[in-house]
Amino acid sequence: MKDLFVLMVFLCLSLNSWGQTMIKGQVIDSESSSPLPYVQIINRNGLSYTQTNDLGQFEISAKAEKDSLEIRLLGYTSLVVLATEALHISLSAEALAIDELLVSASRSVASRSTSPVAISSISAQDIKQTKATTIDQLVNQLAGVNMVDLGNEQHSMSIRRPVDYGASYLYMEDGLPIRASGVFNHNALLEINMADVGRIELIRGPASSLYGSEAIGGAINFISSRGSLTPQARLGIQGSSMGYARADLQASSSFNKRLGIQLNGYYAQQRNGLLAHSDFYKMALNIGGNYQLDDKTSLSAKLSILDYHSEMRGSLDSTAFFSRSYDSDQTFTYRKVKSYRARIDAKRQWNSHSFSKAIVYFRNNGIEQNPSYRVSDDYKPWSGQGDPLLAHGQINDNSFISWGLLGQHQENWAWQNAQLIIGGQLDYSPNTYEAQYIQIQKTEEGLYNSYTTTDSSLADYTAHLLNTAAYMQYQMDLFEGLKLTAALRFDYFNYSFDNQLGANAYTAVEDGSNSFYRLTPKLGLNYNFSKTKGIYLNYGQGFVPPQVSALYVGQRIPMLDAVYYQNYELGSYLGIWKNRLRIELSAYYMSGENEIISVLQDDGTTIRQNAGGTVHYGLEYSLRIQLLKDLNLSVQATNSIHRFTDFEDSRGNDFSGNDMPLAPKFFMNSMLSYQPSFAKGLSLRLEWRHLNKYYMDQANSKEYNGFDCFNLRLGYQYKNLEVWAHLMNLSDELYATVASASLWGESYSLGRPRYLQLGVAYTLK
Repeated sequence: MKDLFVLMVFLCLSLNSWGQTMIKGQVIDSESSSPLPYVQIINRNGLSYTQTNDLGQFEISAKAEKDSLEIRLLGYTSLVVLATEALHISLSAEALAIDELLVSASRSVASRSTSPVAISSISAQDIKQTKATTIDQLVNQLAGVNMVDLGNEQHSMSIRRPVDYGASYLYMEDGLPIRASGVFNHNALLEINMADVGRIELIRGPASSLYGSEAIGGAINFISSRGSLTPQARLGIQGSSMGYARADLQASSSFNKRLGIQLNGYYAQQRNGLLAHSDFYKMALNIGGNYQLDDKTSLSAKLSILDYHSEMRGSLDSTAFFSRSYDSDQTFTYRKVKSYRARIDAKRQWNSHSFSKAIVYFRNNGIEQNPSYRVSDDYKPWSGQGDPLLAHGQINDNSFISWGLLGQHQENWAWQNAQLIIGGQLDYSPNTYEAQYIQIQKTEEGLYNSYTTTDSSLADYTAHLLNTAAYMQYQMDLFEGLKLTAALRFDYFNYSFDNQLGANAYTAVEDGSNSFYRLTPKLGLNYNFSKTKGIYLNYGQGFVPPQVSALYVGQRIPMLDAVYYQNYELGSYLGIWKNRLRIELSAYYMSGENEIISVLQDDGTTIRQNAGGTVHYGLEYSLRIQLLKDLNLSVQATNSIHRFTDFEDSRGNDFSGNDMPLAPKFFMNSMLSYQPSFAKGLSLRLEWRHLNKYYMDQANSKEYNGFDCFNLRLGYQYKNLEVWAHLMNLSDELYATVASASLWGESYSLGRPRYLQLGVAYTLK
């Protein structure tokens, strides 16, 4: 009887598979011709199912010329195609995708509706249409972001915090931090190669439970573009009326359906711009490749190279700013950056529910500066003391080398749609820092006309940074529509300090070590009413150890404590009007303990000091609406409060209850996009950026009134040819990207007046 049953099962399976063959194919993005991984391929007439690999390839059992295959990927329009040999399928991105695949919320592929965090993204299509010359033109399209342009791709950031120059944000490339923890630099995004960015994802609020320290205000993940399956190269040039010029090169191809290679880079320079002493150049180059060992295993490698040099004009005082006088008071300050990053990624799909990956990486980074922000006058006008013809400065070199390993494993179970992610990271990053005092000579007219090097060393040390971490995240459906997410991470930092200077030096910390560690949890709930409507709730903690230079430079005893944050968040997303209207909301409350604040000293310099307590709360909202078939409107806005709850500076001033400086209570970025169907390839975008007034100092004694800036972007593509013209700051608004005040007066970083940007690109296929 048993043998008869086995025979019957065999015959049924044989009849079902009669005439079936292995259908092979590839799926690509219709806009970029890049391969699409994780695409679901479903045989609608059978029981077979598969998904594409990193090269967009798939194999599925089906009856040729008879079975129908459904092609599905979140964020793209689904297709149904007839099963034929050598399928080549193009998917088009949805104009207003309500749910989409994201990789940053869980360090793994997940849909937006299962991620209980405030997360948003900028698609490859948006990046292509914007044709940004600086990264802030892209990320400022996201709710909750005020990225400040400081000129020549230099920047600072504000996400759920005031405009900040400290370690409150984590910047990543393909899920890996671009700098070592403990040596944060607010200009770190200089190291991003914009020619290689295929997508940008932003997690707002503390993301420490997965990514570790510095992911407090937010974590930005720059996801590399995917190369073409066939030989393709794109050449582009552009220039502006402000003396800016740039050339781009992007080339890629695949070979033998297993190997893919690509090269992306650009060279940009500024010459004889509006501001005196503001020239710069940047060369960024990424070389990468991926190899599909078999259907379940892939390897990829990438090398990133950056060479950057910029003169540092610095900010303007109030007289120069309002009189539009843009001469420089010196000609010798500069910033030089050289960085190299290399990584090898290995991925293995063990079966349909088990996945592992490992990354081995190396970083070599150096920043040499004669910084304008370190120039301070000897003469103190409020006391009448000092030499009015003398100023002080420094030349410094801050460098680090990293070796690291990141590993992660993921298990999925059918029971309650449960998922477990576990991972760990080991990062060793010795950091060297040297700073030499320079004596600066001033003229009676107030010009810093020259400087003299000295043998006075302000800092000369090596700090051996070792970060070991382990993390986990578990998800499960409590019942239909309701998903629970719990995450936990442990970080241990050890700074082993080796000082080359003596006990009487400016930096006189004795040799030794400092350790910081923290267990950071996160707990979240998602409830989805439907595929286009859902809410989420989460609680999370954040942790930031003091940065090495703030802890040791100019100190005798390390005096800074680690910073802790607690964050509560409620959010929702919904799509209505046949999904032509997409709305996302997130309300948050974040409190900070020991937050590190910049405090002005009597000589005009600043030191870093722990504040007793701060509070940050607000509402972020995003609206995207398809007004007409060819007309879309996008509005991203933020209302927020950032306040000291317990803070007394080193001079005894109590600022408790004051608003934190550089913290506008409202800012907005909106965009009206028109792509007429009667003129295929034509696109027109009108942008409006608004920033409310804010306090310029901790005493709340001076305010900056904010600004409104309008940009017009016009583009046209005919076959392989692209041309564009951008008219920036249409109204020629006089505005500052950031403004601050101190005992020395007011300081304004100039926003560029009206200018024209022209470009042309051609794609060889």
